Amino acid sequence: MSMRILILGAGATGGYFGALLAKADVDVTFLVRPKRRDQLKRDGLAIKSHLGNVATPVTAITRDEISKTYDAVILSSKAYGLADAIETIRPAVGATTLILPLLNGMRHLYDLDKAFGAEHVLGGTCHISVVLDADGSIRHLSPFGSLTQGPRNAAQREGAVRLQKELERGGFDARFSDDIIGTMWEKWFFLATLAGSTCLMRATVGEIMRTAEGARFISRMLDECSAVASACGHPPQPAAQESARATLTDRQSNISASMLRDIQRGAEIESDHIVGDLIRRGREQGVPTPLLDVAYVHLQAYQNRFNATEESIV
Repeated sequence: MSMRILILGAGATGGYFGALLAKADVDVTFLVRPKRRDQLKRDGLAIKSHLGNVATPVTAITRDEISKTYDAVILSSKAYGLADAIETIRPAVGATTLILPLLNGMRHLYDLDKAFGAEHVLGGTCHISVVLDADGSIRHLSPFGSLTQGPRNAAQREGAVRLQKELERGGFDARFSDDIIGTMWEKWFFLATLAGSTCLMRATVGEIMRTAEGARFISRMLDECSAVASACGHPPQPAAQESARATLTDRQSNISASMLRDIQRGAEIESDHIVGDLIRRGREQGVPTPLLDVAYVHLQAYQNRFNATEESIV
């Protein structure tokens, strides 16, 4: 029997995977604000991608229109929006609903477990670069686009396997992990390095690497993040280490963290969730993170300025 899947929001990430699921006739509904609901009902969702463009009608509702619970709820909100996201999806979560968060880092698992119970919350992550254009369409920028999910305990396995079958119908790179927490850590140690380095230097990986000390700087920050993951019981596998180092030391790379793009457009950032929480866990394990500490001061200073600007507008 097919699953009823609810996706919170129709932004870049949720919209991308959700549109492909809808195109494949998976029972998927988007939970959005009224203006976005009206746009989706009128125009559907469109993806512009080197893998092929997609345009499909979708089902969209607002929170006030939730009339039933769902088998699975997919969250791809920013970390700073998680508290609102929890309250928004609460009416859609029933006794057997599985929640699949695609947020970065780990701290969101605690918040979701506290709100709904750990038995409801799967582990998940995705590797993709997408942006939402002003017209509501989604541009796929990266050569990859994968979504990985899996059970955090044995009791969740049957439901996670069932969800996996639905995700695979979407035609994207849907992966199942029996060690989903380890998989999430492998993304986190890479992402914290990418965000910390490119935001601190306000530059792409290639621009940093083409400086006299760039290679040593990025490699040392990667070592710090890897040491924290290892101390917390989730050492990155050799293949993940090699892939991360190769990506982060490419002198021709135009890659930068999405957090840097958020800074450049004057938006709120996930500094506490991605960088701050990694530092905190490192300190708990006695792991020094001097370069990451400097990067975090930079990110906190930006966030303080952002907060002050928001308060002055209000």
